[in-house]
Amino acid sequence: MKINTQLFKAIGSFLFTISLLHALFSPVQDEKKRIIFFGDSITAGYGLSTEQAFPALIQQKLDSGQMAYQVMNAGLSGETSAGGLGRIDWILKTKPDIFILELGGNDGLRGLSLDETEKNLTAMIQKVRGRNPNVVLFVAGMQIPPNLGQEYTERFRSLFAKVAEANKTELIPFLLENVGGEPELNLADGIHPNVKGHQIVAETVWDKLKKHID
Repeated sequence: MKINTQLFKAIGSFLFTISLLHALFSPVQDEKKRIIFFGDSITAGYGLSTEQAFPALIQQKLDSGQMAYQVMNAGLSGETSAGGLGRIDWILKTKPDIFILELGGNDGLRGLSLDETEKNLTAMIQKVRGRNPNVVLFVAGMQIPPNLGQEYTERFRSLFAKVAEANKTELIPFLLENVGGEPELNLADGIHPNVKGHQIVAETVWDKLKKHID
């Protein structure tokens, strides 16, 4: 099982790299504004095809409205805020016009230091603004089960609003609103949204994002 898991992660990382290279260097990119979804397995669409994940559904909305935007799905399963900070410079080789930061969930599930999570999220926001001072930047909030105690759980829940306010970003209060904790909208693991779940997530994101689409 361990070998299979490692192989799965290796294949996932390879496919992520190939798709990202295509997004980074496609000529079409130069004609459109760029929206980068930078996150973990929720953004990546764990257990689904890339086309079923919510970033692709956002692209469909943009295309149907003939809006000149190109979505890049830079989600990577298992990513922590520290991992994201380690790879964000490479992602920022392409200049984003809109950037959605969806990281920190795995930090909470693993009981990592929330002080470090806050520092990592803040550092990533600063890097994105360093690439484009006029970027529209979103922080996507997450919540976790109360396994690690009420104090940790509540502090985690409020972390994203705190980071968004301190750094003057837009906020999606809870990315999995109306999806988290609903068995019929998640895969068997109870964590990752299924096809219907991603459709709801896309609507949650679009409700905030559409105000910044010109």
